[in-house]
Amino acid sequence: MANTTLKLGVVKGESRAALPDADGLSDNDLMLRYRNTGNDSDFGTLMARYEREIYRYLVRYLGNASLADDVFQDTFLQIHQKRHLYEEGRPVKPWIYAIANHQAIDSLRRVGRHPTQSLSAQGVDADGEPQRNGLEALLTSRDIDPLASIQTEERREWVKKSIDSLPEQLRETLVLAYYQDLKYREIADILNVPVGTVKSRLHSALSKIAEKARIDHMSNEDED
Repeated sequence: MANTTLKLGVVKGESRAALPDADGLSDNDLMLRYRNTGNDSDFGTLMARYEREIYRYLVRYLGNASLADDVFQDTFLQIHQKRHLYEEGRPVKPWIYAIANHQAIDSLRRVGRHPTQSLSAQGVDADGEPQRNGLEALLTSRDIDPLASIQTEERREWVKKSIDSLPEQLRETLVLAYYQDLKYREIADILNVPVGTVKSRLHSALSKIAEKARIDHMSNEDED
C-alpha cells in the first residue's frame, strides 16, 4: 500500500473492533476496488470478513497455532502483494483460500512436517456436498464397520493418523471438503483443478482410509 504500513492482526477467538463494511460492497466489488486502489480501509474490511475462518483453517490444517500465526501473516501479505493478479468476477473466497493453502503447504515443506487435523470433520449430504456429520461417523456408518470395536479415543487417533498418511493431494482435498465446509466448485478453484478431479480425489481418499480400516481390523482379529 502506498505510503502506508501493512498491519495484520491474528484473531484467536476475540472480535476485532468493528470496521466500516465498505458501503455494503460484495466481496468481488470490494476486492476489485482494493486491487485498483490499494486502499487501507478496503484491506481492513477484507481481513475482517475472512480472518477468522482463514485462521481456523490454518490451525486445523497445520496443527500448530504458532505456525498458523506465521502463515496467516504471510497469507494476507500475499493477498496485498498479489492483489493486481485478482481477476474481475473471480470468486474471492476460493482465491483467498488458494493463497492460504499454498502458504501452508510451503510452510510445512520448510519445516518437514505433515498437516494435523482435528476431528471436527464433516460428512456429505444427499447431493454429495460436505456437511457436518463427521468423517469418523462416515467411516463407521458403512455396512462393514471395522472401527466399531475400537475405543473412541483410539479410533480418533487412528483416523487422524490415517488422514496424515494420505498422499498430499488427497489429504489437502479431504481437509478442504470435510473440515472447511467448502463446495466442490470452491475446492476446484482453490486447487486449480476440475470439479471432477475434486470428486475423484475425495472418493480415492475415503476409499484408502476405509480399506486401511478393513486391513487393520483383520490384522487385529488375526492377533486375537
